[in-house]
Amino acid sequence: MVQTRSVEISPATATLPTESEVLAQLGRIRSSPEFDVPERARQFLGYIVNETIAGREERIKAYSIAVEVFGRDSSFDAQADPVVRIEAGRIRRALERYYLVAGQDDPIIITVPKGGYVPVFSRHNGGAVRQASAGATEKDDKRNGEPERPWKLVLLASLGLLVLAVAMFYLVPRTDRPINAPLDAEKLVRTAPDVPWLVVLPFEDLSRTTSSGIIARGLTDKVIEEVSRFREIVVVAGRPSEDQLDPSLMVHSPARYALSGGVRLDGDKLMLATRLVNRDDGSVLWAESYTEDLQVRNLLDLETSVARAVAMALAQPYGVIFRADASKAAHVPPDDWEAYQCTLAYYGYRADLTPQSHASVQGCLKRAVDRYPGYATAWALLSLTYIDELRFRYRLNAPSPPPLDLAMEAARRAVELDPQNVRGLQAEMLAFFFRGDVGTALNIGARALEINPSDPELSAEYGLRLALSGEWKNGCELIAEAVGRNPGPLGYFESSLALCFYMQKDYVVAEQWIRAGDVQANPLYHLIAAAILGQLQKTAEAAKERQWIEANALDLLKNIRREVALRIHRPEDQAHFIDGLVKAGLPVP
Repeated sequence: MVQTRSVEISPATATLPTESEVLAQLGRIRSSPEFDVPERARQFLGYIVNETIAGREERIKAYSIAVEVFGRDSSFDAQADPVVRIEAGRIRRALERYYLVAGQDDPIIITVPKGGYVPVFSRHNGGAVRQASAGATEKDDKRNGEPERPWKLVLLASLGLLVLAVAMFYLVPRTDRPINAPLDAEKLVRTAPDVPWLVVLPFEDLSRTTSSGIIARGLTDKVIEEVSRFREIVVVAGRPSEDQLDPSLMVHSPARYALSGGVRLDGDKLMLATRLVNRDDGSVLWAESYTEDLQVRNLLDLETSVARAVAMALAQPYGVIFRADASKAAHVPPDDWEAYQCTLAYYGYRADLTPQSHASVQGCLKRAVDRYPGYATAWALLSLTYIDELRFRYRLNAPSPPPLDLAMEAARRAVELDPQNVRGLQAEMLAFFFRGDVGTALNIGARALEINPSDPELSAEYGLRLALSGEWKNGCELIAEAVGRNPGPLGYFESSLALCFYMQKDYVVAEQWIRAGDVQANPLYHLIAAAILGQLQKTAEAAKERQWIEANALDLLKNIRREVALRIHRPEDQAHFIDGLVKAGLPVP
């Protein structure tokens, strides 16, 4: 694991990074494979860095970035089109990864603080900070999925690790256990695979006052509560002076990760420093600190907001702990996958949505539920693979029972095992939706989102169901927000945003989103692209999409009206989408 080192800034003794040093660092970052972003995000970073060192930081607004980098026209509206916010979030996460993995010894640090798009340049180990005094802000953008204040970023990453561990706490199929009830280690061994465990140490009260002690305990408890909403990891509360677990909890899998933190009060300023440690070798996976004004909001609201941000960043399927575990699982032959590694493989499959990876992951999940019949998350993901057979037209000649029946059965099993498992509810929502019971599907989705509002995978899928049922505004806002918060593969949901803009008849922006999605193996991607290109009268490009569908997903065209109606609920929306297909040259009876 990666060791991290603190960065100390001494403005009184250090010089500002020079223009040449900053540009050299920009080149190192953009050429590194660890800065894993699309080309347009690399252009975005280059644009804001060059504008800043040229002294034009006041011009760095969402509008100018959209026009100069993404080719939007003069009618661009940041409230309606979230492309700049989403790419800014992607850049922030990619920079964090770069400096953790490849750039630990780089002399210059480039960051893009939350709340704006103007970069900050500083020296590593004793360097001065070079920061612009003005620039774009995100405060007016109510659909930005990222927190607006820097302290939320810190807590997002550190406490998110805690969230990740609590999630797995609920793999034990006991539906009546309260959040902070003791773990039944023997029961967990029988019903759950070797999932990651996280021990969370009580945040240390560094100020030793009544108020600071209350805040430290409150933050610790709230993080545990929010992390427990995720079901893919186990969280264990550590004792104040040690990170050793009760021996009874170490029967099957001791905690591989530990989260600690310290809280300090300075007047109305709250300061928190946290770090996540790999307990196997003591390496620091993540460390951060933040400062916040306690007068900004109610203390309980602040704790809740921070804890949810952390849960989203670290406990979601593409969070820090899962990414660390996935890198290990990638070297394990599929036949040797354990059940937890099957769940990691499922989220890897979501990156490309190919029929080949679908079949491999589905087989792995079938073996997982055979071995661990009480593993609710594996049942939920298995249900989603059955649904994909229908919605993505995989294995249409599969023997009975039909995939949708298998999906409903597996989803219900997941929910019966754990009614609070939102992945199971997500699968059940989709099964009802494709059965045509849209009202029941949306009710289940709303309940799942209430259980865990910090899960971008869930909120995006629920938002898409809302949109397809006719609530385009509310649904598409949820999708855009989730895309901005999700550090994982975005192609499927970027394609969903393309459909959102198509339905708004903004075909130019729709085309930009479908090209950003780039899920080339997925038939729906090509169907949406064909409709968009048809409306734009790009005949040659539309013909290529039509030819791909005819060669790879001919069953979609056998009854295209039924296929569209299966996904888009309102007749007027169906007609609008089919109009684009007709203009693209697809045969529509």
